[in-house]
Amino acid sequence: MIFSTLEHILTHISFSIVSIVITIFLISLSVDEIVGLYDSSEKGMIATFLCITGLLVTRWIYSGHFPLSDLYESLIFLSWSFSIIHMVPYFKKHKNYLSAITAPSTIFTQGFATSGLLTEMHQSEIVVPALQSQWLMMHVSMMILGYAALLCGSLLSVALLVITLRKAIRIFSQKKKFLNESFSFVEIQYMNARSNVLLNTSFFSSRNYYRAQLIQQLDQWSYRIISLGFIFLTIGILSGAVWANEAWGSYWNWDPKETWAFITWTLFAIYLHTRTNKNWESLNCAIVASIGFLIIWICYFGVNLLGIGLHSYGSFNLH
Repeated sequence: MIFSTLEHILTHISFSIVSIVITIFLISLSVDEIVGLYDSSEKGMIATFLCITGLLVTRWIYSGHFPLSDLYESLIFLSWSFSIIHMVPYFKKHKNYLSAITAPSTIFTQGFATSGLLTEMHQSEIVVPALQSQWLMMHVSMMILGYAALLCGSLLSVALLVITLRKAIRIFSQKKKFLNESFSFVEIQYMNARSNVLLNTSFFSSRNYYRAQLIQQLDQWSYRIISLGFIFLTIGILSGAVWANEAWGSYWNWDPKETWAFITWTLFAIYLHTRTNKNWESLNCAIVASIGFLIIWICYFGVNLLGIGLHSYGSFNLH
């Protein structure tokens, strides 16, 4: 009873803190003059990480098994993984460019985990015999960490696509507007443009420069995080194959979960391969990673809705 109450308290505290963090972050984007908002949001994410860590440890103690046996526990662990990814660049450079990705991801996953849809899973139960293995911690934790990193990297690629497409649409609309104008006004527009060219050139050049810098940073961060997530995913799949051989007598069985995990691994392997090809632009790589965002959710969540395969042990159970 004490552990259950403590878990309930830590869940709501972490959810409340990360909600405040997002509010502070949005305010800091619009009002740069307020000093200390950024540091406050980062400290809030650290507090969220500590609360979720306490929640997982508490559930581990009173359940007697590593808290990754169902969808509720895996979502809490996924939220914990997002908070780790959030803090790593902050402690390294004291400046976090992932806040816009990791903080909403944390509140989304934890909010869904604590929603009424998964109420029946909040109470820990005895795990099925197939999950009573030391491989549970190794396999599932690596898979969830891999999902978290790949989701963050994919969202950065989506942001890169949005910025690039907005720029392309703006250029296209300007060209279309110019072509639709009558020839009689061309000379007047030329004179006006000539008088304002010195004022506008520096503005647009600096604006394009910062946009190009942002796109480059998004591309680099996406590549780094996806590379890390790919390593976690590879370890998770290999350890899962060893566990499957012990539990079912076969390293690979091509059930829906394994098949979509292989599709996810293949897609991001293609992404990493395209990064080595200089003929491929960052936009093309970002498209591949953006497709991967949808594939991950199908692998992680969508397959469980089917309730079939060797990895299904009841409704909404992860493994």
